[in-house]
Amino acid sequence: MAKRVRKGLPTREAILDFIASSPTPVGKREIARQFKVHPADRVALKGLIKEIEREGAVERGPKRRLAAIEVLPAIAELEISDIDLDGEVAARPLAWPEERGAPPKIFVVENRLGADEIGQRVVARITRLEDGSYEARVVRLIAEGPARVLGVFRRDAGTGGRIEPTDRRAKLEYRVAAGDRNDGQSGELVLAEILPTRRLAAPQARIVERLGDTAEPRTISLIAIHSNDIPTEFPHAALAQAEAAKPVKLGKRTDLRDVPLVTIDGSDARDFDDAVWAAPDPDPANKGGWHIMVAIADVSWYVRPGDALDNEAEKRGNSVYFPDRVVPMLPEALSNELCSLKPDVPRACLAVHMWLDAGGRKTRHRFVRGLMRSAARLTYEQVQAARDGTPDATTRKLLDTVVAPLYGAFAALDKARAERGTLNLDLPERRVLLDESGRVAHIERRQRLDSHRLIEEFMIAANVAAAETLEKQRQFCMYRVHDAPDPAKLEALRKFLEGLEGIGLRLAKGQAVRPRDFNRLLSQAAGTPYAAMINDLVLRSQAQAVYSPENLGHFGLALRRYAHFTSPIRRYADLLVHRALVSGHNEAGEEFGEGGSSKLALPAFAAIATHISQTERRAAAAERSAIDRYTAAYLSARVGASFAGRINGVTRFGLFITLEESGADGLVPIGSLPGDYYHHEEAQHRLIGRRSGRIYRLGDPVTVRLAEANPVTGGLILKIVENEEDGATRPGRGAGLRPSRGRGGKPAAGKSARGKPEGRRRGRR
Repeated sequence: MAKRVRKGLPTREAILDFIASSPTPVGKREIARQFKVHPADRVALKGLIKEIEREGAVERGPKRRLAAIEVLPAIAELEISDIDLDGEVAARPLAWPEERGAPPKIFVVENRLGADEIGQRVVARITRLEDGSYEARVVRLIAEGPARVLGVFRRDAGTGGRIEPTDRRAKLEYRVAAGDRNDGQSGELVLAEILPTRRLAAPQARIVERLGDTAEPRTISLIAIHSNDIPTEFPHAALAQAEAAKPVKLGKRTDLRDVPLVTIDGSDARDFDDAVWAAPDPDPANKGGWHIMVAIADVSWYVRPGDALDNEAEKRGNSVYFPDRVVPMLPEALSNELCSLKPDVPRACLAVHMWLDAGGRKTRHRFVRGLMRSAARLTYEQVQAARDGTPDATTRKLLDTVVAPLYGAFAALDKARAERGTLNLDLPERRVLLDESGRVAHIERRQRLDSHRLIEEFMIAANVAAAETLEKQRQFCMYRVHDAPDPAKLEALRKFLEGLEGIGLRLAKGQAVRPRDFNRLLSQAAGTPYAAMINDLVLRSQAQAVYSPENLGHFGLALRRYAHFTSPIRRYADLLVHRALVSGHNEAGEEFGEGGSSKLALPAFAAIATHISQTERRAAAAERSAIDRYTAAYLSARVGASFAGRINGVTRFGLFITLEESGADGLVPIGSLPGDYYHHEEAQHRLIGRRSGRIYRLGDPVTVRLAEANPVTGGLILKIVENEEDGATRPGRGAGLRPSRGRGGKPAAGKSARGKPEGRRRGRR
């Protein structure tokens, strides 16, 4: 029985137990009622509660109600639980009993987890903040298998050395004994196995693989490949199977060799698995309509369920593309030869005929398994130039018979796209151009031409046709799904828009949001200083597209059903769709031949969907990190130079800046901002100086100086250019805001909120 402090009052321990066990904060009245405290003892109870509060065991919340202070251990295992609109990472404790209610807020600072995956588990060092939330600094990832580290080996004066990790999150270097060096040379990129060490001893590692001199450009992609565990070597059985494959004969296939199908890809494309054709529909009942065809390499003929090629393709999930190489899903004997739709050679294909009305709406479609012969390998730039009146020798011959009909059908498809209200976001991409030595010659933003949009619309139409057919045939379909935005993120966006006074930007509330609602918002913001910021916030509010056997629709494309059909060379999902189409047509008596689906149970099919969604994220993370490292290598010669940029992320530990010239992302650590204590207003996506009133807001233009560029980690550390004579754009000015100033027009002196954190890149989702 609990000991009483005095007659009629509970003990401190009893009060603390009651507060801690309550799912919500409690007040003095609830405590008095719980312990049946007599009214005459209420004053004494109030004094006891104040003593408990002074001891620091409880804290006041809303309406001065009491809650127990939940103190997490200094080192804890966490799970990433959310990534907000600014790219800030939140986590929750792995060991948190449900009866304790909601866990405290934990923000991961200074570190960025490899693929920005919710659900990733880490060991982190925890620090409690004044507001009751926590900051976490990642110590290591929780992963299965022997721990390894990728890094740069540095020889010491003796025979041993040390490894500097390539992961910008890593704070420790690893010692390498002379016997564990594996003849590693200073400056080499190495893969090492982390060795067990005594407590408090310097961490040690053994070099297991030497990957080349870091001065060589090729090591940039190798870092991305090895850091993300992307398989690069094909099993012997898979290579042998690919090498033994032979071209197909016509047989019962539909002969498409006289149809002038053409491939249209980037000038740097390495595989060609889709071809297109269009012509006016001669049917008088479909005036102004079109007959189009999309033909795709028939990978399912060569890669059968359960064989060596299939096992490896499923494991890889997709191809991965870098500026200097590709890590293919299939061996080159297939991906670059028999399944590549090269000009003037017969190739096996799975093709879909589609008939469109004048408004671009599909009226019917039909799949065939065929044999085709590409009439030309064209680039986006070639086709666009021909359309704009400057054809070259190749496109001149195809202008009337191929190019003009393609654009005619595209115009119709574009009408249908506008009618259904597809989400129209500006998603700029960086393109790294290498010279003959493999070094970066130039970094540019990829052009967005009508020829790109033409191919996209043809591919979308074919993907929809595939999903519709599989539903009709009652076959398992690997859908590409894009769920509606998270309501919490939508509400955060609405609140932010409400804070933009005098602009009138609004997002509809109280109804199901549609892509056209976002388009209306983007249209309202166009031409204002907020345009880029609103585009970023709308993008970050979206759910992540994934693969699933369950049809959730595709929100961004405003489609009820959607599947990936058009790239079976480089995506395993598309190969599964091809197999299902072959099986469905065979079961319908159309004799599509061999290469159909194996009979998988739904749980196994769902497991494949989860796996290939993960490999897709892994590939995106590897490609992005390689671009970051190439960019850092390119900019390393310009440390100290100033650049125009824009704030694309605001977090409690600093600002993420996108440089206008290269599209590169870098971090301005909060500790380097002009002297003040900066408060992070999460809902308004801004930092505000407590004394000076300076405002750094999402979307604001800034001028920054490059302080550090690390090609090994890919990190860029930037510093705001503060003085007007340095050509700086004042924070807030681009968004119609003026920061408050101290006396005399100068910023008031103050202390930065935190020390300089390690740089990390904001990942888009």
